[in-house]
Amino acid sequence: MSDEVAARLALAEALAREAGAMALRMRDDLGPVESKSPIDFCTAADHAVEAMIRARIAAAFGDAVIGEEEGGEAADSVWVVDPIDGTANFIHGGPRWCISLAWMRRGRVELGVIYQPREGRLFSARRGQGAFLNGARLSVSHLAHGAAPLVEMGWSERRPLASFTEALHRLTEQRFEFRRHGSGALGLADVAAGLNDAYAELHINAWDVLAGLLLVREAGGVVNDFLANDGLTRGNPVLAATPEIAPRLSALLGIPLPEPVEMAGSETP
Repeated sequence: MSDEVAARLALAEALAREAGAMALRMRDDLGPVESKSPIDFCTAADHAVEAMIRARIAAAFGDAVIGEEEGGEAADSVWVVDPIDGTANFIHGGPRWCISLAWMRRGRVELGVIYQPREGRLFSARRGQGAFLNGARLSVSHLAHGAAPLVEMGWSERRPLASFTEALHRLTEQRFEFRRHGSGALGLADVAAGLNDAYAELHINAWDVLAGLLLVREAGGVVNDFLANDGLTRGNPVLAATPEIAPRLSALLGIPLPEPVEMAGSETP
């Protein structure tokens, strides 16, 4: 691992912890809640955490940033940031929210960090070097549990509700269990940790998934080519799964996988 990547990984881990502590402090006095849509919200904490992250990155490296709240432009060296993923859970006082940071170099995801403050879970991955939770190496489930496969299925109103319910119908017919917990980043992290067998969503934005997709790949999972067709700025469907069920889910949900199926350590983020 080059010094360039190592320095950014160290910053990402420190930033995620700092951002988590800041969000926890601000949770006690939320202020006005901004509604982007009936299921998408923003608080002063979202804005403040992203501003802090941007300032720290600028001071350390001068890199570009694309963030959920303030946007940004792609560059050869760019961070993709969700200051609080799972804002609805954050607002309601639940634990299912996180900070998600990914760093891309020349169009390829080099590192990803996800931090869940209320549970103290720090996920980190670097391309070709594995995925970790609080320092312990991760692996996808490989269905070792012997039960029905468990899929977390996210929903975005950028796709018709009927498409979501039809996807759930197909999963149920094929004897998949399903859940929805309101954080795409944590859903992907749980796939990497073997706690879910897959995460899928018919449309999601890059700041929600780039760190998590790297985690899944580095933990031995299979992911779709999220960055295809300008996924960085326009979003895309997402599918990440343990290899044993990835082809079935791809066919059921209509989300193509690379051919041949890309595994951890390959060249595509």
